[in-house]
Amino acid sequence: MVTTTWNRRHVLSLEDFSPAEYETVLQTAASFQEVLSRRTKKVPALQGQVITNLFFEPSTRTRSSFELAAKRLSADTLNFAPGTSSMTKGETILDTAKTYLALGTDLMVIRHREAGVPQAIAQEMDRLQTNVGVLNAGDGQHEHPSQALLDLLTICNLLDPKVPQLSLLKGKKVAIVGDILHSRVARSNIWSLTASGAEVHLAGPPTLLPRWFADFVAEAEKTQPDVPRKLMMHWQLEPALRDADFVMTLRLQQERMTQHLLPSLREYHQQFGITGDRLKLCKPDVKVLHPGPVNRGVEISSELMDDPNFSLISQQVTSGVAVRMALLYLMGSGKPGGEA
Repeated sequence: MVTTTWNRRHVLSLEDFSPAEYETVLQTAASFQEVLSRRTKKVPALQGQVITNLFFEPSTRTRSSFELAAKRLSADTLNFAPGTSSMTKGETILDTAKTYLALGTDLMVIRHREAGVPQAIAQEMDRLQTNVGVLNAGDGQHEHPSQALLDLLTICNLLDPKVPQLSLLKGKKVAIVGDILHSRVARSNIWSLTASGAEVHLAGPPTLLPRWFADFVAEAEKTQPDVPRKLMMHWQLEPALRDADFVMTLRLQQERMTQHLLPSLREYHQQFGITGDRLKLCKPDVKVLHPGPVNRGVEISSELMDDPNFSLISQQVTSGVAVRMALLYLMGSGKPGGEA
């Protein structure tokens, strides 16, 4: 049973999440996993509340997962599509958000290609003295908190299906490989995994893994000196993979690349693509994660992606519903898990 009081109205970043808050999310999500295993996969936890999905950027997994999570909690949902909205007539983002506020929205889930948009909407909701919570579903190259939390649950479920908890990751080696420069998933996972006590190794070509990523941990330690963090960087793949317990590979986000950063996709795969042979450097029971969508044969081989002995990709998608139920529930009710 979780005893921590949940005090967050908004979830915009994991940078200042405490270990106790991670535990609250994990245990609340675990309670909803039990709900989702029942024949009737629905609870009245947020009945009567309105959750609006404001997705200004294309999405399959995240949007569908949030919509299903809201429905499993018995909330009413509104889905925004920019191509058919008044934004095509010149309406601003903040005016769009205020329109949904006037419709009775209680929670807003926001994805945007520009960093800072969810924070701007959250600040506007606070300025207007509303009780509306804002959840960042991915903003530019900033963060993607719910993805990192579902990755955390997926790993902890593997280590202990009965009691997923943060301490299970202490001392584990996690390699994050690929386009780290443009990845909001990588940024959020750096915060969550280092807070858990895991040893995180970043690997990618120098153009996609600049030196200043080492500043992430230094900044975090200033605000949370009681949370020791371990982060290493490599511009070659082998040191990151050696004896790794988990490997998280990331999509090359060519839509965010403003200059020529790679010779070719083929050369990238030769140097940093994850294959069955390369996993031989890792622990024998290593598992592979990927936030999706996957470019088969680029960041990961097609055979490895579909191999249930190594791949946790399907489990990540499944974990996403429980984690997003937990976040919506905590933000919508302020009550930690165990009451579903």
